[in-house]
This record gives sequence, structure tokens and C-alpha cells, in this order.
Amino acid sequence: MSDDEREEKELDLTSPEVVTKYKSAAEIVNKALQLVVSECKPKAKIVDICEKGDTYIREQTGNMYKNVKKKIERGVAFPTCISVNNTVCHFSALASDETVLEEGDMVRIDMGCHIDGFIAVVAHTHVLQAGPVTGRAADVIAAANTAAEVALRLVRPGKKNKDVTDAIQKVAAAYDCKIVEGVLSHQLKQFVIDGNKVILSISNPDTRVDDAEFEENEVYGIDIVTSTGEGKPKLLDEKHTTIYKRAVDKNYHLKMKASRFIFSEISQKFPIMPFTARSLEEKRARLGLVECVNHDLLQPYPVLHEKPGDLVAHIKFTVLLMPNGSDRITFHPLQELQPTKTIDDPEIKAWLALGTKTKKKGGGKKKKAKKGDKAEESTEAEPMDATTNGADAKE
Repeated sequence: MSDDEREEKELDLTSPEVVTKYKSAAEIVNKALQLVVSECKPKAKIVDICEKGDTYIREQTGNMYKNVKKKIERGVAFPTCISVNNTVCHFSALASDETVLEEGDMVRIDMGCHIDGFIAVVAHTHVLQAGPVTGRAADVIAAANTAAEVALRLVRPGKKNKDVTDAIQKVAAAYDCKIVEGVLSHQLKQFVIDGNKVILSISNPDTRVDDAEFEENEVYGIDIVTSTGEGKPKLLDEKHTTIYKRAVDKNYHLKMKASRFIFSEISQKFPIMPFTARSLEEKRARLGLVECVNHDLLQPYPVLHEKPGDLVAHIKFTVLLMPNGSDRITFHPLQELQPTKTIDDPEIKAWLALGTKTKKKGGGKKKKAKKGDKAEESTEAEPMDATTNGADAKE
């Protein structure tokens, strides 16, 4: 085996070093999320909170792998986003944006970190209020959380992406909510935040993805967005879009000087990972980004909206499909929820009762679990309460 082949082979979870990098990135992004949640207070400027999240990730990753001979890329894998109320996702304010949070706002935080291109992503929903979250706000958060718990148990070797798509829709319906269309869960690979293996939010004739089966040693960013509305968000104003990713397979000779300047800066600073226009010189960016997007050099992450009054919840986590089971490495505790709905469906209860850990026994063959045999499943086989975060329990 050549050195190149050996290096390629080791760039998955069979390498302890790779697992360590994923978990180190996860530890940083979990703490960054904790910081951001603590900063989400009435009258706080959204741009300030976004910048604090990104700065924390840059500082913490910058302290790692300082003394290695080979340069290790590390930092923000997805810019901190603070999307409020009926704004679904991807809102990362510019420096000139004066938008502030208000009491009672439902806030969705989305962010990512990487070390050597090994990415950990996370999203969380938080309501700016004291005491438990009640009513439809609790329903939509519980729907997202329960769907995430079901997905965690179904994204396992041998299962298929369609199994997860169907299941999360059923969970949302149990809370009288909708899974938001257009949200995709992707396989994560080194320096690839949107791998080819995809889990579709909703099956419909307009959106199709290839059938795929999950395999051991893969990594996924599971992305769940629920809504009390129709679940069909719309782009209201392209000016709100501030997050982009370099389309590495596209080339075009830009005409405008501002475009060439900005594109050169992007290519140097953000050649692979998504970035926010806030990280660029703002006046030139406004001019230059348009031409770059128009000629497909950049992939925009649009800011989408449900209808005013609709409530939206977002939970995203990173899961490693290890030989001993699924390892969810990113999470944040939920607020206390008092939803109006409860899970009575036996199929959903059965999904939630599945274990996430397995122990293989002699001969490499998996034995069938016997009644009362706890060696096959971890304590996580306990059914999850919809108002708690399953990852919480193991921490």
C-alpha cells in the first residue's frame, strides 16, 4: 500500500486520530453554543452574539496543534447564525445590522467548528423567557427534539436514508407540526460539509436524492427543522443572505475590480468552508459578491422565512457511526418544555426505545438480543421524554 493510499484509508473513523479531531471540534462547538445561548438576552445585538460565537471557535481552535510540523487547518466550519421567530435559518448579521433580540423571541442558533477539516456542527432552539416553554412553542421544539432522537436511532449501519425521512415526518405530525422543506442532512467528510449521502427532510416529486444506506465509520450532520406553519419557507430578500461557500469546481473571469478583489480574499481565507460576508471588507463585498454568485463561483445560503406568527424550531447534531454504535457528539440541553401533545404512537415509541450503542460478541457476528440482556444495548435504550435532550442524559 502506498503512503497516499494509507493516508486515504486512515481518514475515517478507523483512525483514532480522526475520532479525536472530530470530538475536539465537537467539544469546542458545544462550549461555543453554550456561550452564545448565555449571550441571547433582550436588547442584545444579533451581530455581536454572532461575532462572539465565531471568535470563541477561532480562539479555541487556534490553541490546538500549534507545535506540529504539518500545518493543520482549523476554525469556523459554519458561521454562527441567530435566526429569530419566523426566520428559518442562515441569518448571520453584518456589522452594520442593528437588529436586537426581544423578550419572548424564539431563537435558533446554528454553528460549526472543524479541526483539520473534520467538522462538528450543531443547532439549538432557545426561547427568551423565564420558566418553562409552553403551548405551541413547546410543541414545535419537542417535535424537533423527538425527531432528532428518532433520527439518532435510525441513522445506523444497514438502515436507509428514506427510513429517516419517513420517520421524522411522522414525529412532526404527532405534534401537529411540519418538517420544513428543503432542509438536508449530509454526510460529513474531511473538508466536506455537504457530502453526497443525503437525508431528505420531505419526500416530494420536486426534490429527489439518491437512495443511500448508512455504513459503519461514517459521520453525519443530522439537521431537523420543524414549524407550526406550512413548512414551505420562502426567500423574501436576497440582501439578507450573508453566508456563502466557494464552489471549487467553477471558474469564471470576473469583470469587476471589486469582484476580483473579494474573490481573491475569499480564495485565500475561505477556500473550502462556508463563511460570512461579515468577515470581508463590507463595502467591496456588497458589490463583488453579486457577480461571484451570478456566475456560480459562490454558493449562497439563503435566509428563508415562514409566515409571520409561525413558530420554527431547529436542532442539528453530529453523529459518528462507530463500531460500537452511534455517538452523538454535539448537543445542548433544552429548556423545560410543557407541550400540549404527547407521543402515543407505538411505532414512534419503539423507535425511541432503540439503543444507540451495541456490543459485538464472539466471531464477529451480531447475536440477537435476548430479553433482559443488557450487554447488547446501553442505558440509552430507555425511551426518551420528548421534553429532554437524549444526549444530555449521557453527559
